[in-house]
Amino acid sequence: MQKITTMLWFDGQAEEAVKLYTSLFKNSKTTTVFRPDPSQPPLTIAFELDGRKFEALNGGPQFKFTEAMSLVIHCEDQKEVDHFWSKLTADGGAESMCGWLKDKFGVSWQVVPNRLIELLTDKDKGRADRAMQAMLKMKKIVIADLEKAADSAN
Repeated sequence: MQKITTMLWFDGQAEEAVKLYTSLFKNSKTTTVFRPDPSQPPLTIAFELDGRKFEALNGGPQFKFTEAMSLVIHCEDQKEVDHFWSKLTADGGAESMCGWLKDKFGVSWQVVPNRLIELLTDKDKGRADRAMQAMLKMKKIVIADLEKAADSAN
């Protein structure tokens, strides 16, 4: 059993958020819906994203999401980056810098291609630095542009 579970606090949109998130990730599902009053939205929803457990709470507007907490998606390739980026920024989401975005519920995500980590940790410090400088100018990470920057010796 997973000892620590992330709880996400929504202002009445927990059910909509869980439906979106579980539709985006393979091996994802809603596991438990706690609805004390059948005429009201659920109070809590337990769900899994790619096997990792989360809970969503319809807690009201007292708290808002901030960038101080984000969910990181490690992507195998550009197709996967593009998929998550487009789905999470749709319908009111917002792009930010360096692979960060906020979805329409205000949850912060980092969409990170594995190739970015490889380039940033390259043994050739010059390649790593050039990749970092390229990444700092990007919103959505574009792997081909990172590689081009890393391989260009000014």
